[in-house]
Amino acid sequence: MESPSIDTARLKESRLAEWLREQRSVLIGYSGGVDSTYLAVVAREVLGRRNVLAVFGRSPSVPNDQSDKALAFAAQWDIELRIVATDEVDDPRYAANPVNRCYFCKSVLWAVLCPMARDQGMTTVVDGTNADDLTGHRPGSRAAAEHGVQSPLALAGLTKAEIRELSRARGLATWSQPSAPCLASRIPYGTPVTPERLQQIDRAERGLRALGVTGDLRVRHHDDLARIELESRLIDEWLLPDNAQRLVQAVRAAGFRRVAIDLRGFRSGSLNVLEGVAAA
Repeated sequence: MESPSIDTARLKESRLAEWLREQRSVLIGYSGGVDSTYLAVVAREVLGRRNVLAVFGRSPSVPNDQSDKALAFAAQWDIELRIVATDEVDDPRYAANPVNRCYFCKSVLWAVLCPMARDQGMTTVVDGTNADDLTGHRPGSRAAAEHGVQSPLALAGLTKAEIRELSRARGLATWSQPSAPCLASRIPYGTPVTPERLQQIDRAERGLRALGVTGDLRVRHHDDLARIELESRLIDEWLLPDNAQRLVQAVRAAGFRRVAIDLRGFRSGSLNVLEGVAAA
């Protein structure tokens, strides 16, 4: 017997499917995360392969292995996927790293994807924004609105927890995948976003994953200091002397001189809190 929560989620999924049918075809801004993966699979099921195009934007802000994972997913679920290069790091407004940095990033992305949708005859451009994403500091949503991008998961009222549950029911490996915002989100506002800093963060996080660090993870970039955020339940384990030494060595190998484990644990958007653009 399924729980009432999954029953509610399935009702919302039906609402999502109906909305997709009304669009007839969609181009999905695909990130490889929990939300856009679920959306792509449902869209493929409802509309068929010819009427769904997933597009992945590759740039220095995206971890190096993410595009390979996107290609593997698309092959597994028979979804047409295209990878396009985006150049937001070359935009001085983005590179300056203001508090609305995400607005400039998404503006670049949708400026590429929306004309592509028209060229391919796709009626609607969509993203993976869910109902939980409608609050908080999210300047990227303004760029989506300006380009007419729709957010069907949010329109259906689907929350992150419901999307994870529905993804698990469908056998999607992403159902338990940690959230993975762009690498620039690890750099404090006002500190320029450069390919070198982004690569340094990517190397450090990949090094920690190789050690066996699971769950949500961030390596926050503070010049020569790396501040590691782990899930609270894992901190005691990784503070054991041998484990802590391995963490420090892995992050120093990425180019940081000093390393600190944040005892407060992982906090989504912690740099937004530190900069005063989001509530603690």
